[in-house]
Amino acid sequence: MPRARSASLAITALASCGFAVGTTEFASMSLLPWIADDLGVTNPQAGWAVSAYAIGVVVGAPSITVLTPRMDRKKLLVMCALLFTVGNLLTACAFNLPTLIAARFLTGLPHGVTLGIAAVVAASLVRPEKSGTAIARTALGLSIANIMGVPAATWLGSQFGWKAAYLVVAGIGALTILGLLRLLPSIPPQHSASARTELQSMTRIQVWLPLVAGAVGFGGSFAFYTYITPTMTEVTGISETALPWVLVLYGCGMTMGSLVSGPCLDRSIDKSALAGVSGMAVLLTLISLTAHIWYVVLPLMFLMGTAMSLFTNGLQARLMREASDAPNMSAAMNHAAFNLANAFGAYLGGVVVAAGWGYRAPAAAGVVLAVGGTVILLAAFSVGKRAPRLSEPVAS
Repeated sequence: MPRARSASLAITALASCGFAVGTTEFASMSLLPWIADDLGVTNPQAGWAVSAYAIGVVVGAPSITVLTPRMDRKKLLVMCALLFTVGNLLTACAFNLPTLIAARFLTGLPHGVTLGIAAVVAASLVRPEKSGTAIARTALGLSIANIMGVPAATWLGSQFGWKAAYLVVAGIGALTILGLLRLLPSIPPQHSASARTELQSMTRIQVWLPLVAGAVGFGGSFAFYTYITPTMTEVTGISETALPWVLVLYGCGMTMGSLVSGPCLDRSIDKSALAGVSGMAVLLTLISLTAHIWYVVLPLMFLMGTAMSLFTNGLQARLMREASDAPNMSAAMNHAAFNLANAFGAYLGGVVVAAGWGYRAPAAAGVVLAVGGTVILLAAFSVGKRAPRLSEPVAS
């Protein structure tokens, strides 16, 4: 195990992966109106690009994991960061909706592996009882992306066009590659690592149920977040110039969630995940009812970001606990599940908007998904109490 300072620097490099990935993923949602206007399509049609990225994650997470079980983890992360950078450059070159969709699909391919492997590597760099905190610190980059990266990209998109935002994101990807090369030590895979072992881990009910809970429950947040720009401008009455600060607030909530989830996960993984998804259901209900009152909905959005991070990190730690003998596939598939939620949530949000129900409707539709995720997670707890555990726990 590396020294504390070396481990801290390495985890910082891993967090930079989350910052880059989080910026490109969430910025696509806030840039939606400008993309639609430039390409001559509707907001729901431009939302297909968000879904294409999510589908890329779903395809890439299992495929890349199966093909690279014996690759050095550092080399794998650098390779993913390179693919991410190229994908964002191609996004900036898109000239119509089909080329944009193709570029976003390519960009999404390394997403799940990048964040999943980063969490596994971070946990391996610290003592077992601190693994929850290490996972949360790695996820902090994803949260900070919503404080700095996404608002900056939104401002760039409003001032210089949405393509300028993706050029900057590609630059962030290049800096991430340099950080990984300099700060992350060489990390060989587990001796028992193989494609067969990774695939076998996916046959366990205690792996599948949390994945389904994430795919359903997290869809609630994406149904709302995909249409956050028109919701804030048309329902809440916030100007476009103030929108980046709304996104900063959302990102601050996610950062708070990452900071809080570390010690929470070290105490109880299951309770942390449940608090996150059930909290999302309550908050989405309140947001749909009070979206027109800015001084009410903005604090709710802060708390929504906190609940999202708690749920994300809780499921990540739970999957690594239930498949500790083959954590790479389950960790990567966790982010694939969340992006399946991204695709479905964005689609469902577009459906209710296209039906003429207004921009309160995406949050209301999200309530149903968050409640569904809560029910499935409770089912996973119930099954877990009756079935013998197949792997050693990371935390209780």
